[in-house]
Amino acid sequence: MKHRALLPWAALVVSGCISAPEIVMVDRATALEDQASGSFKDVEQRLARAAMNPTPVPLTPNQLEELGIQATPLVENMSKTPADRVDDLLRRHCVGEGKEGLLVNTRRRCQAGRMTADDVALVERVNRSRQQLWKWMGSVRPGVPEDTLRRNWQQAHAPGVVCGGWVEADDGTWGEKKC
Repeated sequence: MKHRALLPWAALVVSGCISAPEIVMVDRATALEDQASGSFKDVEQRLARAAMNPTPVPLTPNQLEELGIQATPLVENMSKTPADRVDDLLRRHCVGEGKEGLLVNTRRRCQAGRMTADDVALVERVNRSRQQLWKWMGSVRPGVPEDTLRRNWQQAHAPGVVCGGWVEADDGTWGEKKC
């Protein structure tokens, strides 16, 4: 009886209905699987080569200033006097000779670069010096009003303003000094 129960099983095995499963093991991923999983060898190699050869990024002086970096001047100011620097700012229209006798910040009209922190400090010093001069002039001539002293000083100073410098007219308009 035991042999009769095994007989149908033996018939199935011999006929091939039940076969041993084939198991295939792959030790490497295919190229498609590499790409699907994010492996792009040629792209990675190009990026690695580009990273090894860094190139400078061209930035304008204005972009450097926005980043908080002070650009080096194209021309050294070492040999220039404060008066030369003021003349340069007047020619570039960064500051102007105001009708009240003080230097006026006209940055929005500035040509060929921007004002540095040193330039702003220079303009403040010049204005402070002019105000001190007018006070001294008032002490020497006590009966003369300060407005008159300023006007007289400005009339004497105007011919010495650099040609092409930015100057405010009596009506409040700005223009270059003609020589």
